[in-house]
Amino acid sequence: MRLVHNFLETSAARLPEKTALICGEQRLSYADIDRQADRLAASLVDLGLRRNDRVVVFLENSPEAVIALFGILKAGGVFVLLNPGMKAAKLNFIVNDSGARTLITQASRLPVVAEALVEAPELATVICCGDLPVPSPALAGKGLIPWQRIIARPDAPRPRSAAIDIDLATIIYTSGSTGEPKGVVCTHDNVVAAVESITTYLGNVESDIVLDALPLSFDYGLYQVLMSFSFGGTLVLEKSFAFPFKVCERLEAERVTGFPIVPTMVALLLQMDLTRFDLSPLRYITNTAAALPVPYIQRLQALFPRVAIFSMYGLTECKRTLWLPPQELTRRPGSVGIAIPNEEAWVVNEAGLEAAPGEIGELVVRGRNVMQGYWNRPEETARTFRPGRWRSETLLYTGDLFKRDAEGFLYFVARKDDLIKTRGERVSPKEIENVLCAIEGVAEAAVIGVPDPILGQAVKAFVVSAPGHRLSEELVLRHCCRHLESFMVPKVVELREALPKSPSGKIDKKALAQADPQRRPPGLAETVSPDVSTALGI
Repeated sequence: MRLVHNFLETSAARLPEKTALICGEQRLSYADIDRQADRLAASLVDLGLRRNDRVVVFLENSPEAVIALFGILKAGGVFVLLNPGMKAAKLNFIVNDSGARTLITQASRLPVVAEALVEAPELATVICCGDLPVPSPALAGKGLIPWQRIIARPDAPRPRSAAIDIDLATIIYTSGSTGEPKGVVCTHDNVVAAVESITTYLGNVESDIVLDALPLSFDYGLYQVLMSFSFGGTLVLEKSFAFPFKVCERLEAERVTGFPIVPTMVALLLQMDLTRFDLSPLRYITNTAAALPVPYIQRLQALFPRVAIFSMYGLTECKRTLWLPPQELTRRPGSVGIAIPNEEAWVVNEAGLEAAPGEIGELVVRGRNVMQGYWNRPEETARTFRPGRWRSETLLYTGDLFKRDAEGFLYFVARKDDLIKTRGERVSPKEIENVLCAIEGVAEAAVIGVPDPILGQAVKAFVVSAPGHRLSEELVLRHCCRHLESFMVPKVVELREALPKSPSGKIDKKALAQADPQRRPPGLAETVSPDVSTALGI
């Protein structure tokens, strides 16, 4: 049996003094992280954490976030990593939905936390990194504890974890079709299976140095931590990709061998003169979240002829699904590959039969990496996770449309639902529409994704004013910026007198998308905001 926190413990036992994590000026060894995670685990147990209790981690990419996730697991808990840019309303929903009794955050986020916890009766403790301000009334009864006090406590025996591999390790919240986030439930076994499979085809070894500029709340970013610690490598953790030049300097300085990216990052990298950096140690580049445009692939191949480029496809419900062997990239650049090791993936048509080559159908996945379902959502779980042939076997119906070629390589076609994939995030139009409709004077609103060469898709909002009201694009965007995370704020707002309707009276989003399919959101392809972290949401 192997549990997720065993990744850290095994590497700390084998390589105690090896640098495990580099973040800014901080360099922590495996022994450092293991020791601090043990102290956090002991403190959580002292605070009353019980097996399978959820703990929300509301931190930016940092050593504290890495220590927190392992400490929670060592204590027998379940970690819930959230984007630190999240607004109070969504934070409140997730805290209550997950039933978390403890939240770990940083001082700069306390105002948002205080607003979110006004109605969060189950949450009893807030652990805060950084200098503690005078607590607000909302935090007065939440047992506010300084992180430093926990990490500075004397060493104590490691808490004995009673967890087994079918216990929960994490709940990863994604956008839901109802507009509310939904939590993907992941056991230790699910996570371990995904890590073992991915590190197998990447060929990871303990000399690998991986740079992670992706948010840890994004499962692609999170798994860079878990994978690096599983094979005893070194992780270079960046807070974001806000400053691409600085990231490239770090790639060179730390002699990085593995670099996970998303298309938005590639779009910026390709605007730079990368020949000025010595990136010769780079062994592989991986891409997921959205398919890389073929011209991007060709330019990357020209820039890095000796680097293996892995085009991949996955979704939170099973972490990773497909990978394209690098030697196939030139032959079939539009493919996202074949099933990852120890997994099966195939396409079914509308009749539920395996689709023939070239026939479009839904991708179905089978393997240990298929997660357990959605937290507190039995009906959605039953629709997406269906019984397989064998007892306890679950098949994941991805909701994504694919086709395969005669040799079995798979090609992404489209998503069955209308979730928008932008900046590496899945965005629910309903959630944005709810915010838009809260604006005084808005009669109707609809949100769609429109093609964009940098973002994959850009969020476009259509807004209809109520009689007697006059809205402006600036007013709508200002409201969205106050109430939505940056990657969810529409890039384009179109004010209309009316929205097209279907025969049943619903807003016809297909008509909106087809009205001007070639229209490009102004400025997106030509310019990138100086504040790249806000513009890209990564």
